[in-house]
Amino acid sequence: MGIRRKGRELALQALYQMEMTGDESPASLEFFLTHFEGSPGAKDFARRLASGVVAHRKEIDRLIERCAEHWRLKRMAKVDLTVLRMATYELLFCPDIPMNVSMDEAIEIGRRYGSGDSATFINGVLDQVAYASGMKE
Repeated sequence: MGIRRKGRELALQALYQMEMTGDESPASLEFFLTHFEGSPGAKDFARRLASGVVAHRKEIDRLIERCAEHWRLKRMAKVDLTVLRMATYELLFCPDIPMNVSMDEAIEIGRRYGSGDSATFINGVLDQVAYASGMKE
């Protein structure tokens, strides 16, 4: 498994924990990262993603909700929502990561950690996010 894939998986787990506990503090993230395995590079990437999602959550959530037709965030599976938040953060704020890589990684992580419908749902919402943000025509 590559450094960025491991970092994404760590970020998913950390953000999910933050969602469940309501503690989005930097200390919570650091506590999480000290208790899970991963290379320093993977943990740095996880930190970048998780911190970015927390910092831009309102903007990210507004965009996801606008792009997920007939779905409110509260009704989405927490794993799917967390994957969508991470991928949306990457699409909007990580120009060093190609759009197709962010989308493919999100779909694969959704397939691994979500339900049987997660990959399809994540793909559909992220396509709309990419269109809405001007990345796709």
